[in-house]
Amino acid sequence: MQSALLAWIWKTSEGGTFVNWKNNGFTSLLGPSVYNLPVPLNLSSMWNFGSLLIVCLMSQIISGLLMAVHYTPEVDQAFHSVVHIMRDVNGGWFLRSIHANGASVFFLLIYFHMGRGVYYHSFHMTGTWLVGCLIFVMLMVTAFTGYVLPWGQMSFWGATVITNLFGAIPYVGNMLMEWIWGGHCVGDASLKRFFVLHFLSPFIILALVVVHIVFLHSTGSSNPMGIDSDGDVVPFHSYYFLKDLVGMALMEALLILLCLMKPDLFLDPTNFIPANPMKTPVHIQPEWYFLFAYSILRSVPNKLGGISALAASVVVLFFLPLYPKTVFRGVSMNMVAQVMFFAFVGNFILLTFIGMCPVEEPFISLGGLASVFYFLFFAAYPLSWFLYEYIFMMSYNVVSITSGFSSHSFKSLTV
Repeated sequence: MQSALLAWIWKTSEGGTFVNWKNNGFTSLLGPSVYNLPVPLNLSSMWNFGSLLIVCLMSQIISGLLMAVHYTPEVDQAFHSVVHIMRDVNGGWFLRSIHANGASVFFLLIYFHMGRGVYYHSFHMTGTWLVGCLIFVMLMVTAFTGYVLPWGQMSFWGATVITNLFGAIPYVGNMLMEWIWGGHCVGDASLKRFFVLHFLSPFIILALVVVHIVFLHSTGSSNPMGIDSDGDVVPFHSYYFLKDLVGMALMEALLILLCLMKPDLFLDPTNFIPANPMKTPVHIQPEWYFLFAYSILRSVPNKLGGISALAASVVVLFFLPLYPKTVFRGVSMNMVAQVMFFAFVGNFILLTFIGMCPVEEPFISLGGLASVFYFLFFAAYPLSWFLYEYIFMMSYNVVSITSGFSSHSFKSLTV
């Protein structure tokens, strides 16, 4: 038995390769993306979030499909069907916890992923960045429609508040709002439409992810140094594939630990009460990953202005590829831009915190100032790049002139 096993190992290892992936139907499809994909040699762990997001997406799709078998999209039964999943379905409590907490992990990872893109100027890969922004928008739609499905108090009133915003759109607002509702208020037709949209959205996101990866492979990945690394690359397997596997295992272990120890950590207690159209919660707020946009929305007194600011907080990401390119991609060596970037990160956290606070002073004033800084960052951020390059080039010219003068003086003295 051992000799046969050794003979098989020797046979399969001929030619210097233990497994010839080109002769396998499945691995041959993954070959250009996994085995022989050239990637820069100096990638850090910040480039690991893309693979983690793919694992999160697959986890959300699988757990969502298994729960959809037991869910009933009807206002009289939706809340009780969720209770049925939690109490009566074998392993249903774990599926629902994985799905609900997985959404929070998904957004946490995508914020890190997009933040890394802004820090290292990945938005100059135009196709990859724009498709990524579309994925982010679709993810927001999917998360919002999924939050409505349990049909608790916060689900119902959150859907009512958000869909009412469409009524502020001139001319077509009321018609659009009634079309979303399927009537004159949020009800059974709205829940069914949200369920269908929530069911289909992950597959749209999956298709966009494929396009995102195709664009990424056509341009190549960026790197922490912000310089051209075409001449210093390594194959993705096994240099980075094994590191991604470690990250995936660690992320899934932390998610499972969260579901076992604190399954309701990211859930609103108000949403454990069945929806009651006759009783409004004291403080209506979305999930934590929408709080930054919610703070910007409520910081503008005018309803239409608030909606415009809310939309602009996401649409502004689509205009980042229009920024002029710099000599060094990224701000890893630019202290001024680093201070601005991390101040923006702190401001983002502040907006998230303000969204959880009641609409009163000093949170109203703080929310307005934080919203202004949010948009000012996108205007001032590129200025810091050229300020750094101007100072760098000026100092380089001074050093060049000084060294040239010293060399000329030394030659004149020797003569």
